Amino acid sequence: MKILVSDSLSEAGLEKLTTVPGFEVEVNTTLTPEEFRHVIKEFDALVIRSGTKVTAEVLENAGNLKVIGRAGIGLDNVDVEAASKRGIVVMNTPEGNVITTAEHAIAMMLALTRNIPQASGSLKAGKWEKKRFKGKEVFNKVLGIIGVGRIGRVVADRAMGLKMKVIGYDPYINSEVIDTLGIDGVSFDELLARSDYITIHTPMTAETRNLLNADAFSRIKPGVFVINCARGGIVNEADLCDAIKEGIVAGAALDVFAKEPPFGNPLLELEQVIATPHLGASTEEAQENVALAVADQVADYLTRGTIRNAVNAPNIDGALLSKLRPYLVLAERLGSVLTQITKGAIQKVSIEYVGEAASLETHPLTISILKGMLSPILGDMVNFVNVPVHVKERNIKVTEAVRTEAEDYTNMISIHVKTSEQENLVAGTFFGKKEPRMVRINDFRLEAALEGHLVLIYNIDTPGTIGAIGTCLGKNNINISMMNVGQVLERGQNIIFLRTDTPVTQDVIKQLLAMDNVDIVQAIEL
Repeated sequence: MKILVSDSLSEAGLEKLTTVPGFEVEVNTTLTPEEFRHVIKEFDALVIRSGTKVTAEVLENAGNLKVIGRAGIGLDNVDVEAASKRGIVVMNTPEGNVITTAEHAIAMMLALTRNIPQASGSLKAGKWEKKRFKGKEVFNKVLGIIGVGRIGRVVADRAMGLKMKVIGYDPYINSEVIDTLGIDGVSFDELLARSDYITIHTPMTAETRNLLNADAFSRIKPGVFVINCARGGIVNEADLCDAIKEGIVAGAALDVFAKEPPFGNPLLELEQVIATPHLGASTEEAQENVALAVADQVADYLTRGTIRNAVNAPNIDGALLSKLRPYLVLAERLGSVLTQITKGAIQKVSIEYVGEAASLETHPLTISILKGMLSPILGDMVNFVNVPVHVKERNIKVTEAVRTEAEDYTNMISIHVKTSEQENLVAGTFFGKKEPRMVRINDFRLEAALEGHLVLIYNIDTPGTIGAIGTCLGKNNINISMMNVGQVLERGQNIIFLRTDTPVTQDVIKQLLAMDNVDIVQAIEL
């Protein structure tokens, strides 16, 4: 079998691959996009880091490709949907850089506090400026952590060792779980008001994009330090720049940027900002860990069919996977919709398999549902292998039930979620053999495709409302490609499920909410 390694990989990882009998490993890290599209057809496996762009166009030419292994977490450079359609397994290594990234955040915090990069540069320039670079102590200061997942928890542990007071905001983790970590769970507003330092450890999602923006900085504790070693774009860089110039933010330590490399970024011109070129995972230990992990995973899949840490396939044998694949797609998409329409930390998930679905192996389906529910929260950090770990860490109660007597549909999956704020239910089935459809949201019955840019609208059932919604979207150059309407006649209420050619922005959502008789508007991405 032929394996292409198109990004730099540690020698330990390469050695592990090259010693497998029957493997022919080619390392080529200088391929142009055109060369890459041409040669990919020759290979059974592809091993990458963040540099290689695996687009739909590349995959169209990947006739023999069976697996893509990412040495690291992020999969922004891989078209996972296109790979899934071609039956290509996509794996990552989400555990390899937790400690490394957390340590980098702590290092950045200390360097920022004591002006270490600035003082070092001054001294090397032949100056002795002790008074200019007077710093502060982190002892007894309040560290606010946004995102109390695995990396955030390690940061909290290290900060407690420095005798800092640690508070945390994570709307998707129950407060009692946060409290058991010795972290004071708080709201976003309270974190802004109390923190001397704010460090970000959440994935980039639609909800976290521009999370720290001008509005947040207007409510923040003056003199705060901001550290971002997570993802560029979570902090609005223009707003941060203004907040530093205005003296609201005392300084920032940035390892990630919305555009990388960030050449020409005004933040790099500010003395109060220190920066590193996306080094969060760049240690010898981390790079060796992810290289060994991805080599093991790719080798196990090619030689034994074993799937580990796949983001688009559960850990089951090939025959069962082929049978379950349509159900897995339906399950994951229903779970994703449920999270995107439900506020609060997930506390309980109740799943019912109805009709023919009840006769299947339901455990992989439940895992797929939970992955779908956690993916909008955790992004690439969650996969089919580590779903149970994340569920346990969040203290989410999961129950399953089966009912062989079908009613309206021969197959149906129904999911009910209870969070710290809401309860919602969705149910879905198939049209034909493979087309997933949602057929119920709470009391509303409808039939809607589960793909693309979707919008869920609750409105009062009055003449002209649906037309006004369409007009609003049209004025904003958003084309409706699908519309389904459900009704609860006794309440005089509609639910409208739209699919649009382009995403509905927050500005357009505000316009829709300003309309008479429109109660709720929620954008969903599948």
